[in-house]
Amino acid sequence: MTVSSRSVLVLSAFVAALTIPVALPAQEDLWPGVSYSEEIPTLESVVGHGVGERISSHAELMRYFEALAEAAPDRLKTWEYGRSYQGRELIYAAVGSAETLSRLEQIEEDLQKLADPTGTDADAADALIERLPAVVWLAYAVHGNEISTSDAAAMTAYHLLAAENDPVVDNILENTVVFIDPVQNPDGRDRFVHHYRSTRSADPVADRISAEHDEPWPGGRTNHYLFDLNRDWFALTQPETRGRIDVLRRWLPQVFVDLHEMGGDSTYYFAPEAVPYNPHLAADQRSSLELFGRNNAKWFDEYGFDYFTREIFDAFYPGYGASWPAYFGSVSMTYEQASARALVYRRSDGDLLHFRDTVRHHFVASVSTAEAAAIHREKLLRDFYDYGVSAVAEGKDEGQFVLPYRRDTTLVDKLAGLLTMQGVEVHRALDSVTACGSEVPAGSYVVPLDQRAKRLVRNLLDPEVPMDQDFLAEQERRRARRLRDQIYDVTSWSLPLMWNLEALRCKERLARTSPSSFEPAAPEWVRPGKVSGGQAKVAYLVPWGTVGAVRLLASALGEGYEPLSPDESFTQAGRTFPAGTLVFKVEDHGPELGTRLAEMARETGAEVVAADSSWVDAGMNWGSNQVVKVHAPRIALAWDEPTSGYSAGATRYLLERKFGYPVTPIRVSTLARSDLSRYQVLILPGSWGGYSRALGGAADRLTEWVRAGGTLISFDSATSFLALEEVDLLGTRQQSRSPTADQPDAGVLETADDLLAAIQPVEERPDNVAGVLLRASVDLEHWLSAGLPSTLQVLFSGTSIYDPIKIDRGVNVVSFVGPEEVLASGYLWEENRLQLAYKPFVLLEQHGRGLVIGFTGDPTTRAYVDGLDLLVANAIFRGAAHARPLR
Repeated sequence: MTVSSRSVLVLSAFVAALTIPVALPAQEDLWPGVSYSEEIPTLESVVGHGVGERISSHAELMRYFEALAEAAPDRLKTWEYGRSYQGRELIYAAVGSAETLSRLEQIEEDLQKLADPTGTDADAADALIERLPAVVWLAYAVHGNEISTSDAAAMTAYHLLAAENDPVVDNILENTVVFIDPVQNPDGRDRFVHHYRSTRSADPVADRISAEHDEPWPGGRTNHYLFDLNRDWFALTQPETRGRIDVLRRWLPQVFVDLHEMGGDSTYYFAPEAVPYNPHLAADQRSSLELFGRNNAKWFDEYGFDYFTREIFDAFYPGYGASWPAYFGSVSMTYEQASARALVYRRSDGDLLHFRDTVRHHFVASVSTAEAAAIHREKLLRDFYDYGVSAVAEGKDEGQFVLPYRRDTTLVDKLAGLLTMQGVEVHRALDSVTACGSEVPAGSYVVPLDQRAKRLVRNLLDPEVPMDQDFLAEQERRRARRLRDQIYDVTSWSLPLMWNLEALRCKERLARTSPSSFEPAAPEWVRPGKVSGGQAKVAYLVPWGTVGAVRLLASALGEGYEPLSPDESFTQAGRTFPAGTLVFKVEDHGPELGTRLAEMARETGAEVVAADSSWVDAGMNWGSNQVVKVHAPRIALAWDEPTSGYSAGATRYLLERKFGYPVTPIRVSTLARSDLSRYQVLILPGSWGGYSRALGGAADRLTEWVRAGGTLISFDSATSFLALEEVDLLGTRQQSRSPTADQPDAGVLETADDLLAAIQPVEERPDNVAGVLLRASVDLEHWLSAGLPSTLQVLFSGTSIYDPIKIDRGVNVVSFVGPEEVLASGYLWEENRLQLAYKPFVLLEQHGRGLVIGFTGDPTTRAYVDGLDLLVANAIFRGAAHARPLR
């Protein structure tokens, strides 16, 4: 045998060890012992592959659910609840007995009555509970690359329709109606399926480093704008989430399960969750988790499936699918299955994990959950009713929130609309009222707490949601031992703080005592703006300081208007207009200006004021050298590796959807070699892998572009790249952890504390922060702060703390406040609190005719820190206006 022949044999043996034929289970093996009706089509008969043979695409799953509805129209109905940004349909299906589905409209009406504790007394509730089925909602694939979930959805629907003479299914159909949302994130799922089908081998490969297991950027987890939809539940930024909230409010399930996947080396997770629990959960919601956990354990033991509970996945943050439904009274849970991320996966211990088995595990858990709901139907419905009763009773002693109509009024309107869209009762004051001992203007909103949604309101409007003290003590102990903390997500999410709005907590009940002075708030995010003062002779003024004004500017720039914008405030006709106010001169823009601005005001919520004279009583005249003309900048956004998909996607969403302004995503590898002279602004979002390798060789070209008049904006870890010594576009450096004590001589260690001190690294990064809201002070004398309040709340996470920039290099435009006031909300390690004090959040440095603006954190996180949107707009539009490119 030749050397070449031996090499071929060795290679063939190696490949054979990695490629695994996939043996498919028979349809009846999904739930052994059950026979299935031939009248119900199988997955294979509709789409051409059976369970576990292929990863079904969104289109294939839609075809299958359509086929099920055609085969059993009296027992399965489907509805569309929305479309993704890429145009894919979002559907949900109701599965039940023919008798149950024939009275769905009555069931919906009865559920709404049961959810109304003020209109339904205990006797009426008893009658409703007697006749209502428990409603179970099974939601799959909110993360598009969590692949087994959607195929399990198809199998669950098939099983409930086709299983014959099975007591488990009979009980489910008699006592519940099961809703199935098979693909919550169709854009992400199809991105993954396309990747997998493009890279799979002739036989499936189990090796985790193979191409079929190695998703390219950005992966299939996220939707079109690269949002993690499982963090969007109360923010409602994405159409998938908004549509889902609407139908959940319609059907009000007593049980909601969000089915996920996790790392392939794990097993299966179901409730009860890990600590900490959110303190606003009702006691019976927590106790019911064990009912479902025990029933799942029964079936997992029956079939020999491994599982775990009470680890990793907590119930603290209210923005998950496994938590938000709890705040209208549901028992809400996460299930997690180890993922094959293809058809087969070799675990670290050498065992193989097959896609077909992951589908079956989720399928068994789905059926088990529905069975538990059927068994405990009456308890679940009664707990659901009692949830509302207790919320109203508690709320009577807790008063109400008042949202004053001031600061950024467009955000006040949006917050009221956001709450209303989630089923919160909100009232708008038609006149000024006295609240908490002070007068608040007309247009302010009142949110009473004696309502069913009280616990959701407290979650979203309270400045702080406390974590259990024992849990926090354990985290401090772990941190001292250099063990990873067990905080799963952010520890603060107060919407008034994140949006820099007031939220007054008052005892007096304004909305109920004088109803003629109030009207129900509308579930809309934009209240139409208007033009005051009639037709202007000289100019139209748009006061700066609201996101509505930003949207109007974006619209106006898109139509070719170029307003002036003073760097300081001015007073005209008795009114003071803030720095940054947009001045649209009639002479510059033509006779149709007023008509178009009025239309833009209605669309954006911005205020427009007509001016018949250019004379100002005080402050900056419009002809001053400190007044800039705002041109329409062409904006480039770094895209693809090594950017963080979350940061890049949220930034793109902010510009395109929140501001309504175009942006050009450019792959980083292209940026490094391309002529950027056509662009006035370049945004570097946060990065997962760092920009040094991708852009390090192009640092000189970036510097030349900035010096020629470009505005370079960096977020989060991108700022650390610009601060590198070899790049030096920002005169700051990332800090190491501040030393807490002198290290003792390692030769003489007298105590355990000496040992702990001696083994500390000489230099290391600060401890990781899971996510807190910090107070930051704004330099109001700088043009970048136009329209901003003196203090902002900033969402901070991670380890990045930076040196202040020296006065001869640049300006620290926004800096965190002192150590005693810096923490606005959340849990922050003591060392980080001390080290963060007075450190910069926004730095600005001039290079030639251009600017570099660095954010040390990410102001676009999840697109829900709306209070920073105006600051980002200033960096983009006012930054480009203050740069001096040759025109």
